Amino acid sequence: MNISPKLPDADAFYEQLLDAHSGLSRPESELLNARLILLLANQIGDARLLAECIVAARGDASLANAR
Repeated sequence: MNISPKLPDADAFYEQLLDAHSGLSRPESELLNARLILLLANQIGDARLLAECIVAARGDASLANAR
């Protein structure tokens, strides 16, 4: 899994993502995130790589919730 930055303008992508959520309720925002995740997963198309990304994205979240 490559975690080195690959987006030439990550800030612009982040702003675009925030704009996509503008005006949405929490459930609508969560649905947008779910749809986007599935679309991006389909673009990646590698189950092993996706599993690695899930582990990396989760990080120490389980530890933070235990505190």
